[in-house]
Amino acid sequence: MEPKASCPAAAPLLERQFHVLVGVTGSVAALKVPLLVSRLLDVPGLEVAVVTTERAKHFYSPQDIPVTLYSDTDEWETCVIRAWDLRKPLLFCPAMNTAMWEHPITSQQVGQLKAFGYVEIPCVAKKLVCGDQGLGAMAEVDTIVDKVMEVLSRHAGLQQN
Repeated sequence: MEPKASCPAAAPLLERQFHVLVGVTGSVAALKVPLLVSRLLDVPGLEVAVVTTERAKHFYSPQDIPVTLYSDTDEWETCVIRAWDLRKPLLFCPAMNTAMWEHPITSQQVGQLKAFGYVEIPCVAKKLVCGDQGLGAMAEVDTIVDKVMEVLSRHAGLQQN
């Protein structure tokens, strides 16, 4: 675990404070994590923390993450998800090689996550780092931030009713 001081930009700016936990695994998409965290910190009322695998740190520098960063050599993000309060939104952004994305097991797994009520931010088609052209790239950071804001806005509305 690598606790870091919270960034001043993460201070509450709204009456309602939301906590966003960004999970990062060992995919080349982890390159986008510093930018994603930075953009999330620009959203008023969000407190951001990151849980990452050691392998994910191969793709970014932990010093570029200005929030609390939790990491472990074990792949314990699965435990976080299994302990998740299903009354709270969970968004996931698939990112993988095109062949992996097109495998039938992937659609089953994505379908299962959606059946739990989790929200998919779909991957996009482009030329991947591995050289493939097709679906598999993680959604753009702005798309992810927009979806986080949309889901949190809906969630806040439900809580007030």
